Amino acid sequence: MGQKINPLGFRLGTTQSHYSRWFAQPKKYSENLQEDANIRNYITNYIQKNLKISSVIEGTTRIEIQKQTDVIKITIYTASTKLFTENQQPREMEELKRNLEKKFYCVNRKLNLSIIRIAQPYRNPNILAEYIADQLRNRVSFRKAMKKAIELTEKANTKGVRVQIAGRIDGKDIARVEWIREGRVPLQTIQAKIDYCSYPVRTLYGILGIKIWLFLDED
Repeated sequence: MGQKINPLGFRLGTTQSHYSRWFAQPKKYSENLQEDANIRNYITNYIQKNLKISSVIEGTTRIEIQKQTDVIKITIYTASTKLFTENQQPREMEELKRNLEKKFYCVNRKLNLSIIRIAQPYRNPNILAEYIADQLRNRVSFRKAMKKAIELTEKANTKGVRVQIAGRIDGKDIARVEWIREGRVPLQTIQAKIDYCSYPVRTLYGILGIKIWLFLDED
C-alpha cells in the first residue's frame, strides 16, 4: 500500500490535512480548484521576482487556502527572512495582497494574507527537492547531490529520508531510477508523519523526476 498511493493522501484525517479547505457545489468545484492553482502560482512567481530570491531555501514551501462565503484566508509558509521586517510585512507583501484582490475578483470577498516562518527549512521536502534540482542543473553528480541532501536532513533532526531520481540521469540514453535511503521511512504506517513531494526538473538531457519522503515523527 505504501508504494501504490500518495503518502499525503493516504494520511488525510490522521497526520495530514488538506492544503485547500472549502466547500463548493459540483458545478463550481473545478472553478475553485483552478482558482487555487492560479493563486499559488501567482504568489510563488511574485515572491521570486519582486523579492529577488537567490537561494532555494528562501522560497515558499507551502501555501494553504481556506475559503468561506465572504472571506479568503491565504497562509504562506516560508523560510525566507525577506518576508519579515521587524515583525511587519514589507511593502512588497502589501502590494501582493492588493494584486490578489484585483486579479481574483475579491470585491465581494475579504482577503486575509498571513505569513508563517519555518524554523527548520530542511525538514521540508520541497526545499530539499529544489536544492537537488539546482545541483542537477549545475551539472553536479546526482549521487553527490543526494548524499548532501541527506546530510542536511540529518541536521534537521528527521528520523528518516528517502530520495529518488528518475529519468535520463547524467545524460544516459536509457532512463533509470536511482534512490538512496537513510534511517526509517515506514510508508505503510498511517500514524507515521511522512512528508512527501514530487518535483520535476528540466535539464539539458530532458526532464528528471525527484521524489522525497521524510519521516518526521510518529504518533
